[in-house]
Amino acid sequence: MTTVATSGLDSLYDREQDQSVLVLSVDTARRLAREDLDACATADTHSHGAMLQAAVTLDYRLRSLLAALDAEDLAGPQDGTQ
Repeated sequence: MTTVATSGLDSLYDREQDQSVLVLSVDTARRLAREDLDACATADTHSHGAMLQAAVTLDYRLRSLLAALDAEDLAGPQDGTQ
């Protein structure tokens, strides 16, 4: 097993620095997540750059989708029920 030192490396996400500014609708976030998932499925697994791009893309999309779902939960039901 290979051990890699992680001191001095940047993490993919830093809660203090990286905050989503735009919260999409759930439908839009879901559509974009599916599109990006399809696009990343064809990434070259032997290319460090392609894998890094896929990781960043999917991380962003997942966070965006969760933000949309959280916003929908906070808004409550839209059909008049409680």
